[in-house]
Amino acid sequence: MVELTVEDMSCGHCVGRVTKAVQGVDPAAQVAVDLPAKRVRIDSEADLERIVAAIDAAGYPVSARTQT
Repeated sequence: MVELTVEDMSCGHCVGRVTKAVQGVDPAAQVAVDLPAKRVRIDSEADLERIVAAIDAAGYPVSARTQT
């Protein structure tokens, strides 16, 4: 499990795009977004760098990471 900070999320559309980006790398990933805190919790077996790159490519740069 990892928690990412994604500062540029501001609405439901952003949540959907970030979730879709993660699940594009790992369709089985569990994604939970806390929009007010700008945090995304991801439970996935996929490579973290690929997930971060997909979120960045969707237009939402990851500013921090925390392993949980």
